[in-house]
Amino acid sequence: MPNRIAQEEYPTWIGFVFIFNLIVGTGALTLPSAFSHAGWVLGSVLIVVLAFASYMTVTFVIETMACANAIQNWKRLQFIKRDRVLEHDEDSNVETMTEPLLAASDGGEVTDASIEQTPLNIMYCRNQYYSLSNKIELGEMANLFFGRIGRFLFYFCLAVYLYGDLSIYSAAVAKSLRDVLCAYNHSANATDSDDLTLRCWEDSVLSRFDIYRLCLVVFICILGPFVFFNVQKTKYLQLITVMFRWLAFSVMISIAIHRLFGHQNDPPIVPKRADVNGIPYLIGTCIYSFMCHHSLPSLLTPISNKRRLKSLISMDYLLICGFYLSLALTGIFAFSDIKDLYTLNFVPNSDQDSIFLKGIEYFLALFPVFTLSTSFPIIAITLRSNLQTLFLDTTQLESYNFFLRRVFFPLLAILPPIIVCFFTESVISLVGFTGCYAGTGIQYLIPIFLVFSARRLCDSMIGRGIVNDFRSPFKGNFWLLLIFSWTLGCLVLVTIDLMK
Repeated sequence: MPNRIAQEEYPTWIGFVFIFNLIVGTGALTLPSAFSHAGWVLGSVLIVVLAFASYMTVTFVIETMACANAIQNWKRLQFIKRDRVLEHDEDSNVETMTEPLLAASDGGEVTDASIEQTPLNIMYCRNQYYSLSNKIELGEMANLFFGRIGRFLFYFCLAVYLYGDLSIYSAAVAKSLRDVLCAYNHSANATDSDDLTLRCWEDSVLSRFDIYRLCLVVFICILGPFVFFNVQKTKYLQLITVMFRWLAFSVMISIAIHRLFGHQNDPPIVPKRADVNGIPYLIGTCIYSFMCHHSLPSLLTPISNKRRLKSLISMDYLLICGFYLSLALTGIFAFSDIKDLYTLNFVPNSDQDSIFLKGIEYFLALFPVFTLSTSFPIIAITLRSNLQTLFLDTTQLESYNFFLRRVFFPLLAILPPIIVCFFTESVISLVGFTGCYAGTGIQYLIPIFLVFSARRLCDSMIGRGIVNDFRSPFKGNFWLLLIFSWTLGCLVLVTIDLMK
């Protein structure tokens, strides 16, 4: 059942910060590398275009949320009317002094006197139908607007995306730990294939890839057991993660700017302007970097003043687009070779004499470990729940045996990412695949099919006389076809690149 009314509300600026922090996450760490593959001119254009496409589909999700609220309100009103007609028929010859109580939308109770005013409120205050007062999650909207096949494809796409998330998190954490431990043999020009032969320590028989695998096993052994339980991310943990994230990104941009203007005697780095071969990498990375659609109901519903919601989303995307361009442009001109995880360009330097600067380098190198470790159990538990929804009847979950509920599905959630990461450490490949395939489904295809179905259902049930104040500015089917065509183009480009 959807959460009828948000328990806690927060002002608009808090919502602005939450949305910004949700979008600017792990994908931002892989953006500079993908940006360098495409070139700084072509990359800048693609970031702007992909930001605009993501913004469009966010407005589609918001419109669908309002439509889902409207349909629930309409069904509730029809039930009230039908109930009052039956009551009138039964009591037509009997004078009653009681006023039956009916459940309100927030779980409380209202009298007939307030219910009688509901049609008038809807008639004269049209936002009573279309609102964002009830938190209706993306899965609930899929159940409302999609058929059986559509619901299966939705949960399947979400599960694949979460599998990719866990793989990216696992590889990023293990790779960061490995590069801190193996700082002795860390080469700025070393590739992932070199890690198979390069030794981690001077007198060690273990290669850098062996240490990567050991770090991966330790990481999974520590955080993997959480998937067997229910763990919720606390507000304080979120605040600490946000502080770490902002500090790390600010320091990385500052160091890159210092390298640009502080080493005037060194020859300037001249990155390439455009390379079409890098487009597939950047497309997948940008889609992953602009992802927020699956969490919009939880973020937007508690906002107290929703009249400024459209300007809030627009400002967020403008700021994030500018932030990504700043991060990528400073990185591509400051470093001749950008690692697939940007923080790896700041690994501790054994020649560094300053304790303060060495501390900053360790902080940046371990930044993915701090932030991604707090999110890993939450993502794993979410994936476990979606897998159960996909294959089991969740209304009768307790009827299944203990092994299936508490052992099989938790293992099904964490074992595939471990196997994938055990044989590859390429974070940018994992981000590209996750973003281009599962990411296009969640960010592009699901929103356009949801809003198309929601518009048709609302027009047939409620009519076009009542205006949806949260309707997307991209109203016509032309925009839906444009996003659909863009999605197909992205998938074709990435698939051709993988087949080379």
